[in-house]
Amino acid sequence: MARIAGVDLPKNKRIEIGLTYIYGIGVTRSKEILGKCEINKNKKTFELDDAEIIKIREILESDYDIEGDLRRFESLNIKRLSDTGCYRGRRHRQGLPLRGQRTRTNARIRKGGKKTVAGKKKAPKK
Repeated sequence: MARIAGVDLPKNKRIEIGLTYIYGIGVTRSKEILGKCEINKNKKTFELDDAEIIKIREILESDYDIEGDLRRFESLNIKRLSDTGCYRGRRHRQGLPLRGQRTRTNARIRKGGKKTVAGKKKAPKK
């Protein structure tokens, strides 16, 4: 099993998809990395030899922000927004959507699960 940037890559998947298990790498960036390393994207992770894994590690360390560094960078950006008190920062603090989505009916992911009121009586039908 290949371990890159502190993440165990799945061994029976193509390396192109396996690299996406690392935070900060999607399919496009994965293809770009494999192109720089000159590794076939259809190769399975367990088929990689040590030299190829080392090449991938070196490229990731030198060219990209991934995993802990990227998470830290994002959290600092969110902290900066909330410290300045701008609209997006306030929305982050309140746990509401940031980009203009409606909140009256949707936004269940940001607002949390639906809260029901216990013992609420319905109006009688006439």
